[in-house]
Amino acid sequence: MAEITAAMVKQLRDKTGAGMMECKAALTEANGNLEEAITLLRKRGLAQAAKRAGRTTAQGVIGSYIHMGGKIGVLVEVNCESDFVARTDDFNNLVKELGMHIAAANPRWVRREDVPPEEIEKEKAIYRGQMEKENKPAHVIDKIVEGKLGSFYSQFVLIDQPFVRDDKMTVSQLVAQASAKTGENVQISRFVRFRVGEHAE
Repeated sequence: MAEITAAMVKQLRDKTGAGMMECKAALTEANGNLEEAITLLRKRGLAQAAKRAGRTTAQGVIGSYIHMGGKIGVLVEVNCESDFVARTDDFNNLVKELGMHIAAANPRWVRREDVPPEEIEKEKAIYRGQMEKENKPAHVIDKIVEGKLGSFYSQFVLIDQPFVRDDKMTVSQLVAQASAKTGENVQISRFVRFRVGEHAE
């Protein structure tokens, strides 16, 4: 079995516009063969966003949300390609829903690439420490660590989090639905979540 590296996943993402997990799964299934992985993604219909993903998101909305009780505030920037889409009710409703989600779920980063490498290494060290006495082979430990890292991402990375209104859907899938509906590349750019009365970083 070929080793699937982050560089290979990035290359496939750049070529297809598909998500990181879909790319990794396709590469694993294709035993590291890039062209075969592209074919697999096309068959699954996950490469259809490729054209949209490469387009510039120069328009958008900065939405604000104040959580019930007025104690938690959120500012979130969501981008799209045209001013026309940015002004639609559907797009503004998405921004509001994302603000509500951020207030409730308290993510720390927008996407996995935003997580500092030292945070990832710290988490891995904790997971490895938890398994030190279990005498498992190194490759088994590595798989367990990757699995636990996936749980870490779904807890703290916005687009990996289960959507608070429907936990069968991730925030990434919610945004992908909006992208499909508008026919434009929709991206969450950044957010700030703060407690009222505290300085927002």
